Amino acid sequence: MKDMWDSRYSRLEYVYGESPNLFFSHQLLKLTTGKLLLPAEGEGRNAVFAAKSGWHVEAFDFSESAKAKAMQLASKHKVVINYDISSFDDFKANEEVYDCIGLTYVHMPKDVRKDFHGKLTELLSHGGTIILEGFSKNQIKNTSGGPKDISMLFSVDELKSDFNNLIISSLYEEEVLLEEGEFHKGIASVIRLVAHKPINKKKH
Repeated sequence: MKDMWDSRYSRLEYVYGESPNLFFSHQLLKLTTGKLLLPAEGEGRNAVFAAKSGWHVEAFDFSESAKAKAMQLASKHKVVINYDISSFDDFKANEEVYDCIGLTYVHMPKDVRKDFHGKLTELLSHGGTIILEGFSKNQIKNTSGGPKDISMLFSVDELKSDFNNLIISSLYEEEVLLEEGEFHKGIASVIRLVAHKPINKKKH
């Protein structure tokens, strides 16, 4: 799997484009800037947008080629992003440190997904926000991108269960026209989620 992503990201062009994901960017601009985490960030399109918008950005991916492209894009736009090479299992951070976590087409095996989403909930600060867009299980019939293993695609019920400790303000499935480079192109079935960690009220 890692070799496949390294090969894809080693291309000269940005295979998912240089512009941020529309849903992520629109939702991020509604928030007060702070510390942002972007897992499986790929070539850096969302990280660079966030940094330009005033966020302190931390990102990771297990692909060295992805990091190289992301740092090149950051240099082009004269912004700083902190980008680590890490897998989902190996990534570590202190609890409750991120004001926002962005998940844009971060698909993984089912057994990894639930645990990782749980870890992200712990890493989110009280009052912090998770923004997610990914392919729904109905995407399996489309040719516009995403895993061909239906168990790696999302359902509303799965995400509701994964993030049941958060306050979900928006969670829905929608058909959209993707124009995100070569590998996200055409009619697609996506799921979008915005959820917040409850503010920890001090006991008197």
